Amino acid sequence: MKVLVAEDDLTTRSILKAVLMKWGYDVEAVRDGNEALAALLREDAPKLVVLDWMMPGLNGVEICATLRAAENPLPPYIILLTARGKKEDIVQGLQSGANDYILKPFNNEELRARLRVGERMIDLQHQLFQAIEQQKKLAYTDPLTGIANRRAILDRLESEMARARRDQVSLWIAILDIDHFKRINDNFGHLAGDRVLQECVERISRSIRKYDCFGRYGGEEFLLIFPAVESGAEMQTLERIRKTMADREMNVEDNSIHITVSLGAVKWNGSDTMDEMILKADDALYRAKQNGRNRVEYDRQSPAAKNPPVQVPGTER
Repeated sequence: MKVLVAEDDLTTRSILKAVLMKWGYDVEAVRDGNEALAALLREDAPKLVVLDWMMPGLNGVEICATLRAAENPLPPYIILLTARGKKEDIVQGLQSGANDYILKPFNNEELRARLRVGERMIDLQHQLFQAIEQQKKLAYTDPLTGIANRRAILDRLESEMARARRDQVSLWIAILDIDHFKRINDNFGHLAGDRVLQECVERISRSIRKYDCFGRYGGEEFLLIFPAVESGAEMQTLERIRKTMADREMNVEDNSIHITVSLGAVKWNGSDTMDEMILKADDALYRAKQNGRNRVEYDRQSPAAKNPPVQVPGTER
């Protein structure tokens, strides 16, 4: 493990470095508070720190306070090295953000024991951070497909609406529904239905831009978001998605399954709420179903609705 030693006294710094290296640590040694803070603000900053209280530039207490104010989710473990042994000094050091302290002149075995405590705390902190991040991911990820779940995609839509308003750029959304999905489950089983959903996700991913996004909105429904789309490009993208589903059968559980999708799309007018925009997309999707499936329909007020692309009529499969 890498340890930062910040100590202005050359002799003490050299002794600390030699002792820590003997114990197997990778040591970075600096001589003043400014160098120490710069090292601790790097992306690859050491996670274990032996920090002298009194140094040129920033002192150890000031460095601790600065680091804690940064609210780093994985902060360093700081052992404050000091000759100030009064109770009020120790309290001040710990309240500033130090995790531990050791008095000068230090005892080697005591220092080693405190460093080991620091290592254990760093390891526990890292495990906790990973567990929290995993829980966050699970909270926003659809477990079957690995893409954004309903909560996550709606949060993203809210963010994209704010960005579109701020930057004065266009924003389109579409709701995609797999046609006759219940028949797939009934005829081939739910495992086959799950695989169809996964294959649909793969095909959609290959059909959109890297800054477009989509998530699972319902059972066999997906919400697609297209920010900053050039005029007419949204029709090409949606038609490409429709075609990539209809033009090639899916090989699932030793069965060749032909699927089609219907899409309802709307361009945000800048004033609708998120719910109002989704309702318009849902209404367009309903018309796509009513008009034969395997097609794209647009909100009646959207520019694309006045000049829709040529579409293949829906077929019953």
